Amino acid sequence: MNTFAEIGLSDSLLKAVGELGFENPTPIQSKTIPHLLSSEQDLIAFAQTGTGKTAAFGLPAIQLTQVEDRKTQTLILCPTRELCMQITKDLTNYSKFIKGINVVAVYGGASIDTQIRALNKGAHIVVGTPGRTKDLIKRKKLQLGAVERVVLDEADEMLSMGFKEDLDDILAKTADTKQTLLFSATMSKEVIAITKKYMNDPVELAAARQNTVAENVKHTYYMVHAKDRYEVLKRIADINPNIYGIVFCRTRRETKEVANKLMQDGYNADALHGDLSQAQRDEVMGRFRKHQLQLLVATDVAARGLDITDLTHIINYNLPDEVEVYIHRSGRTGRAGKSGTSIAIVHTRENRKIRDIEKKFKIKFSKETVPSGKDICTKQLYALIDKIEKVEVDNSQIEPFMPAIYKKLEWLSREELIKHFVSAEFNRFLGYYKNARDINVSDDHQDERRGKREKRGRDDRKRTAFSRLFINVGSRDKLTPARLIGLINEGLDSGDSEIGKIEILRNFSFFEIEARKEGQLIKALKDHEFEGKSLALEISQEKSKGTSYTKEKSAKKKGYKKPKDGKRNDWKKNSGEGGRRGRKKW
Repeated sequence: MNTFAEIGLSDSLLKAVGELGFENPTPIQSKTIPHLLSSEQDLIAFAQTGTGKTAAFGLPAIQLTQVEDRKTQTLILCPTRELCMQITKDLTNYSKFIKGINVVAVYGGASIDTQIRALNKGAHIVVGTPGRTKDLIKRKKLQLGAVERVVLDEADEMLSMGFKEDLDDILAKTADTKQTLLFSATMSKEVIAITKKYMNDPVELAAARQNTVAENVKHTYYMVHAKDRYEVLKRIADINPNIYGIVFCRTRRETKEVANKLMQDGYNADALHGDLSQAQRDEVMGRFRKHQLQLLVATDVAARGLDITDLTHIINYNLPDEVEVYIHRSGRTGRAGKSGTSIAIVHTRENRKIRDIEKKFKIKFSKETVPSGKDICTKQLYALIDKIEKVEVDNSQIEPFMPAIYKKLEWLSREELIKHFVSAEFNRFLGYYKNARDINVSDDHQDERRGKREKRGRDDRKRTAFSRLFINVGSRDKLTPARLIGLINEGLDSGDSEIGKIEILRNFSFFEIEARKEGQLIKALKDHEFEGKSLALEISQEKSKGTSYTKEKSAKKKGYKKPKDGKRNDWKKNSGEGGRRGRKKW
């Protein structure tokens, strides 16, 4: 099937997609649309963001809608308000030639009263985030009794963000006879559980292998010292005058700091993070979509749901704690048949992460040399000349000023005039990079420093005062060392804290953190949740006596008891939860 007409779309939809410039369906659209138009069988579709999945489920949903019936017939659930608004916008554009059809978005961070009024007018298709959707159901403002199909878009993301209970509550309010469509980039255990509980004999379709990396994305990394990361970021921007990309940072604080530095240094940049209001977020995203910003500095959470097809670069200011996140980041470039570049700025201790990503996802990073000052000046000079050569000249506007300009500059020769003009535009780069140092770290230097660092690390550990903390989540809550480190970094809003030994048990865990940060971390995570469970942190150490509790004393204090077989590591909660699990060490 090579065209939308051949896969059964109505004339109204064909006209709309034609105006939008879509001629041929993507692979996931070619497989999904005919199935949904002809069958009520449940569907599982493996598709990454950017493969055209919104049209894959949206076009059939529109075509199957009975416009004369004002009840909600399709419910689409997605993880973030940005994705919710994007899907709603797309469906509105697709249905522009279908009179009377209403698509309503419901999401947090916006007036619920406005959304209720929109629902009261009749909403054939509702696109919502789980939290707001559940709230409207509780208020009896969103009725799901007539829903014929439910779409779970980016199901893996919704589950990883802790929406499992909300999804359970929402799906329980829908009819058993509905058609359920699940779209996910990965098939985790949680997603599988959802499919078994709420889907009947689903057909499986895939646009590509799970967790694949776009073939037209180039993966590179620069090896530098951690203190030089910002300098590398500026050089990346300067060597690519037409860059249009996202810079990923680990924490909100780092996102703000990097964005502020870029803006102060004259770059078209801004930040996207969780502390922004919805109005501020919309304003930043509006400027970025219009290319008024070249660089958007963001955290992973803040960037979820962004759907921009023409990004040239993804820059990992920090590599993520979990290697899968790198794939999601890099997949935001190289879309719609275009090529893209994913760059990692790594320090000397992160070489292992690069190898882990290469091994797991069968990709190859190329180690690049950080551009020198001469390289950047040459690239910027040629870019300036190209810009001057291609600039449009409006003779009618500029002609009256030319006699005075000729007289003012008549003492300059042609060569001197060009030098003056170029220098006026170019002196900033020449001055800044005049004595630019080489900040690359060679492999030999890295090996030499590794040995020194390991010795210094052992010495530093002897000097650093660590506190041992108890946390009430463990492997049964899907806690891993990487996720625990991410939780600590998020709580401290920094990735620079010293973390010592980590022990993940079934129902709880222990970890070491530098003593001066213990109070800050306990306070920061006090109201946090992890996989739907309220966190509790306590010091597992008697400072006044200078001795540590044993694991047994700490566990008993938290209400855990030892099983009869006497295994030291196999603890059970007094409520009867738990079981036999060996401990995991990091």
